[in-house]
Amino acid sequence: MDVRPCSCHNHPPLKKQAPTPPPEVAEAGEPVDFRGGSGFDPANLDRSVRPQDDFYKFAVGGWKASHPIPDNKMSVGAFDGLAEANRTTLHGILTDLTSRPQTPGSDEQKLADYYASGMDEAAIEAAGAKPLQALFDGIASVDSLVALQTQVAKLHSQGVSAFFSFGSSQDLKDSKKIIGETAQGGLGLPERDYYFKTDAKSVEIRQAYQQHISRTFQLLGDTPEAAAASAQKVMDVETKLAGISLSMEELRDPNKLYNPHSRAQLESLTPKMSWNQYLADRGMEKLEGLNVATPEFFKGLDKMLGETPLEDLKGYLRWHAIAANSWALSQPFQDENFEFNKVMTGVKTKNDRWKKVVTATEGAMGDALGREFVKQKFPPESKERVLNILHNIRAELKDDLSKLPWMGEATRKEAIQKLDAIREKIGYPDKWTDYSQLQVEKGPFVNNVINANRWAIQQDLNKIGKEVDPTEWGMTPAQVNAYYHPLNNEIVFPAGILQPPFFNPEADEAINYGGIGVVIGHEITHGFDDSGAQFDAQGNLRDWWTPDDKSRFQERTQRIINQANEFKVGETHLNGPVVVGEAMADLGGVELAFDAFKRSREGQPAQAKIDGFTPEQRFFLGYAQVWASNTRPEAELQQINTDPHPLSEFRVNGTLSNLPEFAEAFGAKEGDPMVRPKTTSTLLWE
Repeated sequence: MDVRPCSCHNHPPLKKQAPTPPPEVAEAGEPVDFRGGSGFDPANLDRSVRPQDDFYKFAVGGWKASHPIPDNKMSVGAFDGLAEANRTTLHGILTDLTSRPQTPGSDEQKLADYYASGMDEAAIEAAGAKPLQALFDGIASVDSLVALQTQVAKLHSQGVSAFFSFGSSQDLKDSKKIIGETAQGGLGLPERDYYFKTDAKSVEIRQAYQQHISRTFQLLGDTPEAAAASAQKVMDVETKLAGISLSMEELRDPNKLYNPHSRAQLESLTPKMSWNQYLADRGMEKLEGLNVATPEFFKGLDKMLGETPLEDLKGYLRWHAIAANSWALSQPFQDENFEFNKVMTGVKTKNDRWKKVVTATEGAMGDALGREFVKQKFPPESKERVLNILHNIRAELKDDLSKLPWMGEATRKEAIQKLDAIREKIGYPDKWTDYSQLQVEKGPFVNNVINANRWAIQQDLNKIGKEVDPTEWGMTPAQVNAYYHPLNNEIVFPAGILQPPFFNPEADEAINYGGIGVVIGHEITHGFDDSGAQFDAQGNLRDWWTPDDKSRFQERTQRIINQANEFKVGETHLNGPVVVGEAMADLGGVELAFDAFKRSREGQPAQAKIDGFTPEQRFFLGYAQVWASNTRPEAELQQINTDPHPLSEFRVNGTLSNLPEFAEAFGAKEGDPMVRPKTTSTLLWE
């Protein structure tokens, strides 16, 4: 389901699993050096643009001009560049581990063997797709819907997304409890609307996807005619699945996603699909029931299973078995993936193999690799300084909530209780993941990918029926990201993001509050955005707002939706109802961080200008440089279609145009593009 942790950049999963994304899509830009003594390089500026007219271009226009997108990237930017720098650090760690003997069975040995298998191109080429033959044989043997179900369960246990998802989740109304949950899934394109949009780019993507399926089947030995026919049937099945799937906007409503079902209710929901059999096949026969996040989808799925020829369903499973693993196979499969990714993202050339393998290794054993990363990149003094900024921002929000004029006393009391209860995690977990049961082989790389998937998925299933482990993290230490988890009521900041330009030990506090301070404020605000505000201090789905306060809150929410709807790239507008949560978190985060920065300066001597800018101006420059980026149009379109995070330009200009403090800092006046009219502007914490 989509009640997931809210993040500052990309959405993290609710639970750790070894990811198998198409690596070309996952690749970032080259390392970008934001360190510098002052924390902001004046060369980033475009002084031909007035900050009052377009602050994003003013603040990072020079950077954008001097950082073209490499042919092998879909974007280059602050997030991407830091992620690339972190990956380079991880590469050094793995190279060192593989260069010397390790203790057999140790995490270090498993890291070395996993990485080495991914770099052993000769073994990978020799194996081709043969390691997947058992999967294909199992699918080919299916002669009934009952047998089909058994194969679906086997594929799910190895990380192949077919028809739907199943795993652990927290009970939305008893957040300490972990339950089983199933939800819609099984699509090959990023989101349901890709199957139905009629604009030229969407049509091109569908055609390219179908051709990609056909060419991949040919790599498995099918004739061109048979492959084309099978690809058409796969598209037909996936289009039917898309047609019964909830939209991104609908998935933002947690109340729609809470539908506990007993065993008897599950059997009644899908007469043609036996949940008793499926759960037994997954080793969960004792499970008394589970949450069905998308019951209407399953009603449609059951109908589709009864109406679709069995051979078509088998072809669909065969496609997803190869699609989930082809990135780890021999070069012809990787080349075919790249050709389709060019259409999706606009990249023109491939990345180095080691980058893909480092990313895969981190996905498989992120905590083991993260332990070494933290030793090199996150000293104790950095953690202490970040915590000081965080606590100042929490104090600022508590003060704001105490006197917020539009919030009544009953709601105010609940809001402050929720703020006080937020758990904070900085840098790395107190308890590291135990990988002792993970099997890593010296054989073909794809076997290790499947082993890691199988292990992570079983770890996830083992949680069902237990209480939440409060020490668990949903991200690895080297990730350039952060998140708020509504069911845990916690904010989490991995060491990977606690580096320049987000946190710079060499920079003044204006830059750091504009960078990591806003990220912190963003994540805390997620606890009170349109989705997070539906959960209480204990992380339970509960309406704790009075009707009048909810109405006033929704007025602010709607204004942010309206602002996002106005913003467009070419002819494509942002989807306000989808991005509203992230846009609210940006606005609230900037408000909190700026006020906390001002409070941190109280009683201290006035600061001199640096590079000609006041501390207040540098705060906003520090915020803008975090969102410095160049992105291919194809990737921007994909983000608009699939990501609840707005585009970088809107995150800067759209957010700051609401703030009187920004206008005052740069002398912007009513009528300037960066000053939103009072009839359309809004603030969260005033």
